[in-house]
Formats: sequence, structure tokens, C-alpha cells
Amino acid sequence: MEQMVPKKPAYLLALPRTPYRRTWDLMKGLVELKASCDFPQVLITVEHDPVITMGRRGASCDILTPAELLSARGFEVHKVERGGQNTYHGPGQLVAYPVFQLTKVGFRLVELVRALEEALIRTVAHFGVQASRQEGHPGVWVGHNKIASLGLAVRKGVTYHGVALNVQPDLSHFNNINPCGLTPNQMTSMAKITGDEPGLEPVREAFTKEIAQIFGLEFSPWSIEEAETIVAQAKKAPTA
Repeated sequence: MEQMVPKKPAYLLALPRTPYRRTWDLMKGLVELKASCDFPQVLITVEHDPVITMGRRGASCDILTPAELLSARGFEVHKVERGGQNTYHGPGQLVAYPVFQLTKVGFRLVELVRALEEALIRTVAHFGVQASRQEGHPGVWVGHNKIASLGLAVRKGVTYHGVALNVQPDLSHFNNINPCGLTPNQMTSMAKITGDEPGLEPVREAFTKEIAQIFGLEFSPWSIEEAETIVAQAKKAPTA
């Protein structure tokens, strides 16, 4: 008889639309917390207001709209720690941030990247979208069009930043940048491919289940207020 492997406890923050800065600050606090003690893995799933993030290889010349006009349209711009170039997050896009300790989940970084891509491929398959990888280009693709982006950072053995799946965003928002070094018209979405809007919540649920299965996690729901309180308390705690 096959022996059941116990699942590892983890926290799930399934957030409503949340400002990028608040989520980013929480991620960084969780990294420091997890690096300092034996704390469960954390998966954050969220939707953001329009924001452009510039990765470590992001260039200002790849932002095609003047800063004043972006601000007037309600777009924020942030330079962040993750790998990769520039990308866009916004309404209708599922963004997921795995704050995982690599040694605890038993994955090397390259394996974790492949596992996240696999979770995305399985997720969109539930909704009739057949996606795949492209060698040398992290993320998930449908033909020559990109449906999900991936960019991670690792600090003290803990991952943060993550993936963005285009469920039903306004694809014209990508016209403000060269996303991940591509042209804007190379970006696609589940809604564009299927002609139907699956809704963010069913996609979020499917993705969370795939992550739980692939990484062997058992999620407990967590609120952002609880997470922020624990991070704040950890910052105030005296160091040895």
C-alpha cells in the first residue's frame, strides 16, 4: 500500500484588490520573518490596481508612456527586486506571491520556477486553454503569445514576488510598456483565447489547488491584518 506523505502546513492570503505597495511591504516582512524562524510557507493571491513593476533588468526606455500621463491614468510605477524586466499588473489579472523557504519545500530555485509554470499550465487547462513553456523564456505561453509572467527574488533562502496570470485584464494596458522585453501585442489572456470571462475567483481556486498538490501543502486561510500584525511584532522583537 502506498504510504501517504503528510502535507506541510501553509498560510493562504486570498486577498481582494489590494494596493501593490501594501502587498510588496508585506512580502518583504514575511521574508525576514521566515528567515529568522521556522514559520509556515505563505502563498499570497491578489488582484492589483494598475501598476508597472520594473525588475532588476527593467529599463526606463521600455516604459512607452510618459510618467505624468501614467499617473493621470491611475498607474503606479515601482522598481522592485525580482528578476526580469518590466511587467504590468492590474484588474482581471491573478497575481500570486509564493513566500517559500526553498529548503523547507524541497525545491531548488530552477525546480521551483518549473513547478510554478506547471501550476499555471494545469490551471488554465481547467478552463479549456492549452498552454506550454518556451525554453529560455520564463512564464507560460499559448503559441507565440504570453498568458502568464514569472519573476522571482530570493533573500536568505526565501522566495518572493511571483507570477501573474492574465485571466481577463484590459490587454490595452500592456501598450504602456514593452512587457518582459516583448511587444505589447504578444500578451494574451484566458478571456481572449476562449471568448469567455471565467472570473477571477474560479481561476484563483484552481490555481491554489494546483499549488497545494505540487508543493505538498495544506493551506489555512489567513488575513492580511493577521499577517501584518505578526510581521510588525517580529520587527519589534529583540535580537539575540
